[in-house]
Amino acid sequence: MPNLQVLSVSSELFPLIKTGGLADVTGALPAALAKENVAIRSLLPAYPAVLRGLKDATAVHAYKTLFGGPARILAGTSGGIEIFALDAPHLFNREGNPYVASNGSDWPDNVLRFAALGRVGADIALGAIGGYRPDVVHAHDWQAGLTAAYLRYSGQRAPGTVFTIHNMAFPGLFPSSSMPEIGLPWEAFTVNGLEYYDKVSFLKSGIVFSDRITTVSPTYATEILTRDNGMGFDVLLRSRSQALSGILNGIDDVVWNPQTDKMLAKPYSAKSLKGRAENKSALQKTYGLPVKPETLLFGVVSRLSSQKGLDLLLEAIPTLIDLDAQLVLLGSGDRWMEEAFNAAAARYPDRIACRIGYDEPIAHLIQAGSDALLVPSRFEPCGLTQLCALRYGAVPVVARVGGLADTIVDANEMAVASGAATGLQFSPVTADALRAALHRTKALYRDTPGWTRMVLAGMATDVSWRRPARRTADLYRAIAADTEKNEDDTPAGAAA
Repeated sequence: MPNLQVLSVSSELFPLIKTGGLADVTGALPAALAKENVAIRSLLPAYPAVLRGLKDATAVHAYKTLFGGPARILAGTSGGIEIFALDAPHLFNREGNPYVASNGSDWPDNVLRFAALGRVGADIALGAIGGYRPDVVHAHDWQAGLTAAYLRYSGQRAPGTVFTIHNMAFPGLFPSSSMPEIGLPWEAFTVNGLEYYDKVSFLKSGIVFSDRITTVSPTYATEILTRDNGMGFDVLLRSRSQALSGILNGIDDVVWNPQTDKMLAKPYSAKSLKGRAENKSALQKTYGLPVKPETLLFGVVSRLSSQKGLDLLLEAIPTLIDLDAQLVLLGSGDRWMEEAFNAAAARYPDRIACRIGYDEPIAHLIQAGSDALLVPSRFEPCGLTQLCALRYGAVPVVARVGGLADTIVDANEMAVASGAATGLQFSPVTADALRAALHRTKALYRDTPGWTRMVLAGMATDVSWRRPARRTADLYRAIAADTEKNEDDTPAGAAA
């Protein structure tokens, strides 16, 4: 089967630039899909971190002006991934977070920055770089949402498109007055186009103008069709439900491998779990907690926000203390929540410890050393941290939503008896339900043989990209075939 050429358009890609799971997905897909005879080239902004990590960079296209300044497309590689980097210094030459300034406010020109990303994605798709024209364009989240709109209004025959919604909570909204600035016709600003309550929505652009739409888990694909979870797009999504599907994410099981992970205190495997005890001790020491092998140790690696349900965990801290458990947390987000967790750690220094920020080695150590990993999200498109937990033998305790419901087998009586349980689910997503889940966890933890069976069942779960890659490759081929058929069906002389 010949290679299918796919252009991926996104604002992040691990390890070059990462703020969350989007980067992990776009960074892992190229290698996973290569095994399915799909060749991906990834377009992303040339932030300083991207330029530093790009090897053999060569200019392959130039713009005299692109939304306010000159720009180039650089072609290079990073970790075996073929990269197109949009080098527009006036838009992207900024250190730190790619979306917000150091004061936490959105960059005021984000509308132009990510319009440029979509515009260049469309240009490449239409043949701007000699010798390269993809069969399919895959745009990720609102930052790449205009790609399909630029293709639709180009007046040219374009490759098929797929738009992946990683999180409906970020619609990419900008004033309607930005329409002339981004170079799309006013006819695109309608209820059937970019208009969303008199604003431009980049997310809506991707939903409306792409041939197919995907989310990152089957349950989330169903949830966003409802009023409660559709974030105002549920009617539109229901109208496009035939084009919508959910493909569960995976993780890079080479990067996330407890047998070879050099970030751990001690490697281990399902055949020998002794190394987990050493990692637990190392984790407790790293966080300044008393080293108590018998104490139930919960871990959290998360953005600190209400979406992630971490306010519910704050309410449940007295229960955690009553259970004589410990908690280590790594994350950042809402300032009040950071302060609240730091205050809890100050009040219970032998039980709770926090690190505000992100640290990749510590994230790996939490997965390897925690007994259980807490993911109490109010909604979760897929979630990757619970997949890492399964791989590392930390039992996930999750809300029964989105991808969490799809990936964790709850330790109900039948699942425990059959050895199928891999974690705990709780519902509804309330503080009371979370408290009950903490009590269930402690009860299961006391049964050492049963707990070990659950750990091993989790570690035996295939959390890799193998199955998702096959489904994604099948989707790409279907899109390419539909595009080819539509071109064949176009009468001679008809407008493109």
